[in-house]
Amino acid sequence: MEAVCRRATENDIDTLAALIAGYAERGIMLPRSRETLKRQMDTFVVAEVGSEVVGCGSLTRLGTDLVEIRSLGISESYKGLGIGSKLVDQLIHEAREQQIPKIMALTYEVRFFEKNGFTVVNKEIFPEKVWTDCVNCPKQHACDEIAVLKMLN
Repeated sequence: MEAVCRRATENDIDTLAALIAGYAERGIMLPRSRETLKRQMDTFVVAEVGSEVVGCGSLTRLGTDLVEIRSLGISESYKGLGIGSKLVDQLIHEAREQQIPKIMALTYEVRFFEKNGFTVVNKEIFPEKVWTDCVNCPKQHACDEIAVLKMLN
């Protein structure tokens, strides 16, 4: 079965909330409330197999030249099928459409992002991220995520 990526709609909120909650419970992803998802719906894309949403990701602007991939996740039974890469490709396409030259992520899955053309960088080069999100993170003083960056030319 082929996965198809599309923009998320309000009909996807429950599925997004459940998918993200599964990752958040394991400390891999920050939780997102249904209210937050509804407010940020225009930043999300989903991957569908048939009529089932099996993955998601969002793109958040951090500055005039930088966006971040957030909330990137795949249902357990669909991992390893290239769906995550399709979502990243869609998010990169969206960043290019917005004429944003840099796309970053904080991740535990460095090899996945390297396979998708990202490079490991020092997270301190992203003060936009540190001052908008990291200040509220419970791992702020012991962050173990790795920063990755892709330049879009």
